[in-house]
Amino acid sequence: MTTESEAAAPLGETSQKKTSFLVDNCWCQLAVGIVGMVAIANMQYGWTLFVEPMRTRFDWERTQIQWAFTLFVLAETWLVPIEGYLVDRFGPRIMVAAGGLFVGAGWLINSLAESLTGLYLGGVIGGAGAGIVYGTSVGNALKWFPRRRGLAAGLTAAAFGAGSALTVLPISNMIKSRGYSAAFLWFGLAQGVIVLVCSFLLRTPRDAGGEKAAGNAELSHDAGRSGRANPVVTPGDRSQTWLEMLQTPAFWLMYVLFTMVATGGLMATAQLGSMAKDYGVADVPVNLFGITMAALPLAMSLDRVLNGLTRPFFGWVSDHLGRENTMFVAFSLEGVAILLMLKFSHVPLLFVLLTGLTFFAWGEIYSLFPAMCGDLFGRKFATTNYGLLYTAKGTASLLVPLGSYLQGVTGGWQAVFLLAVAFDWIAALLALFVLKPMRKRMEGG
Repeated sequence: MTTESEAAAPLGETSQKKTSFLVDNCWCQLAVGIVGMVAIANMQYGWTLFVEPMRTRFDWERTQIQWAFTLFVLAETWLVPIEGYLVDRFGPRIMVAAGGLFVGAGWLINSLAESLTGLYLGGVIGGAGAGIVYGTSVGNALKWFPRRRGLAAGLTAAAFGAGSALTVLPISNMIKSRGYSAAFLWFGLAQGVIVLVCSFLLRTPRDAGGEKAAGNAELSHDAGRSGRANPVVTPGDRSQTWLEMLQTPAFWLMYVLFTMVATGGLMATAQLGSMAKDYGVADVPVNLFGITMAALPLAMSLDRVLNGLTRPFFGWVSDHLGRENTMFVAFSLEGVAILLMLKFSHVPLLFVLLTGLTFFAWGEIYSLFPAMCGDLFGRKFATTNYGLLYTAKGTASLLVPLGSYLQGVTGGWQAVFLLAVAFDWIAALLALFVLKPMRKRMEGG
């Protein structure tokens, strides 16, 4: 069987010079992963644009439609450990190529679905494809940049958070002009093709030949600086398999924290369009930074940009100030933002600004947790190990329909918001006062 390293080996010196910059350069590998993440971003963050059009056409309940979103997230997350194992074993190319096919097929099925069963099937297939791309891209970033895991994972995850900002208006306009089925079809095909192209350029670093050292050197100029809050573990000296990782209390605490914080963000992602409609602000023009746009698409665009920027920002902060300290600040900030949304969402401008602040304080979990996972459990099995931790997002998605249920029962969004606030503040306290001492004991042991 041809290995990933053999597949990447040059056929000749001339060919090597032409291709080595793309496949052997850590920064280009990071860039390829980022492009792939941009291509799949609207599968999650553009979903809210489709909910009301489907509800109008088929007279389905919101809760019924949102189960498709839940199944998408479950497939995107709970299959990642298996996909990560295959990536660690055989390399990223064939897996990401399969992911590209699944991504296109998922939205093609959504475009043709005339029943909830068809919609749910599209969610599962699309989620499986998105999970392959997401898990591989983040895992590859952790492997190529072991000295700055927070920044590298943050930049990669930023593409998933902010990438959909590029397509919010095009998708919204296509839904209005040609219907949601056409938007599912054409955007699904486009993103599938982009992922396929990226798959041919991805590979993992070789342990031999100096690539590991080169990856370290790119980002480690200040790694040995004294006073660093979160010392970086040298690659290879603490690499644990997924079975060993599952036996540690730290993993399960991180899993609980990830689930709690992800719940509020996923509720906002899936329900934003419905909330804007219920508060009567969805189509109200808002002027922000000289741009006038209806409140909902403007909020979605701002949310996606801030949700992307927060990931490298807080990843970089955590590389210097410590993961748990950063978690405490970010989780607390998200709770404050959601609490303010409860009070002021009926004001169009404040709806836009506060949803932006909520997404800014939420998106950092996708840089902090993979970085923390790499710190504690090592580089060698990073894709598989973070894949297991990433299933917490799928667990959180099971609570998303609860948001629609609570809203339907109470007739408002207060209960939904207060649940999210409680989760955020409890997670902030656990990160600072439980996880931080636990990590110190692990490093001291």
